[in-house]
This record gives sequence, structure tokens and C-alpha cells, in this order.
Amino acid sequence: MKPTTLPKKDLIILTNDPSITGWGYAVLDSKDNILASDCIKTAPLHKKRRTRKGDDTVRRVSEINHRLLRVIRHYKVSYILTELPHGSQNASAAVMIGIVTGIVQTLSDALEIGVEWYSEMDAKKCLLGKNSATKKETIDAIDKVYDVKWKGVKYKDEAVADALAVHYVACKQSNVLQLFKSIQ
Repeated sequence: MKPTTLPKKDLIILTNDPSITGWGYAVLDSKDNILASDCIKTAPLHKKRRTRKGDDTVRRVSEINHRLLRVIRHYKVSYILTELPHGSQNASAAVMIGIVTGIVQTLSDALEIGVEWYSEMDAKKCLLGKNSATKKETIDAIDKVYDVKWKGVKYKDEAVADALAVHYVACKQSNVLQLFKSIQ
């Protein structure tokens, strides 16, 4: 594993709540202004299209990859923050955890962009002072910290709020972000 390095240009952060079904993300500048936020939604279509489930999963991964690459290139992202998915209820969920983890790490490695991983529990604890919270509690807390232009679509707002909770914990705990912000 290569060591995390500081970006050579303005710090533009992509923060993520990764999921193959609804991937929440936000792009922030070094002053924590939100430049963009959204949720990449993919749905299984293998039954409708009468294709193999594995082929459909690859299609969904490709959709996520292409959207994230467009965002990274458009905003010239120089650092990635992400939730590290954990636990699974079944084998299919475990596969999806591996897939989304692989997407983030591959983007980091291939594009030579540093990445930091945070647990959902760390984000909630830092943001709310407790290990778990409802989606509404998270959105309300995020709304007090960031100037978010909410979409008004429940799943999108929840995913973006979770991605911003990752950014919040990183701002409090990341030595890399603290160092970068101190030299600007």
C-alpha cells in the first residue's frame, strides 16, 4: 500500500457513502464549500432484460465508475474520503461490500489520488456524539454544519448526508487534511 500523499494543487475532496444501489457523494473545496452532491442510483435489471445476474452487476459497477470518473475529472478531485462498508446480512450483500470497496480503492490507485476510509460508527459518533442515528438525525446535524442544497428526494438526501458525515469526521480526525489546511 502506497502512503497517502498531499495533493499538489488546490484540495478538492470527493467524499462518499458507497453503495451499489445508491452511492451518495459530495465534492468540496478546501474551505468546505460544497461544489456538487448527488446520489448515483443503480437498480438490478437482469430479470427484466433476461440477462445473467453477474452481467447486470458488472453493468451497475460500470455506471458507478463512469459517473464517479466524470465527477473526479470535472472537479479535478485531489483527495477521496469514504465510508468503509461493514457487515452483511447475506452472501449477496457481502459481495456488494467487496465491489464498492474495490471501486473506491481502484479509483484511488489508478488515478493516484489519496484516499482515507472511515467507519459509519466513527462518522455518527463524531457528528452526533453517539454510535447510531436515524437518517433524519443525520440530515438535521449535517444541515447545521454545511450549506447543502438538498434535492428533496429522500434517498438522495440521506446518501449525501452520510457522505458529508464522512467529510465531517475526516475534518476532525485526519492528519492529512489538518496539515493541508494549515499550509493554505
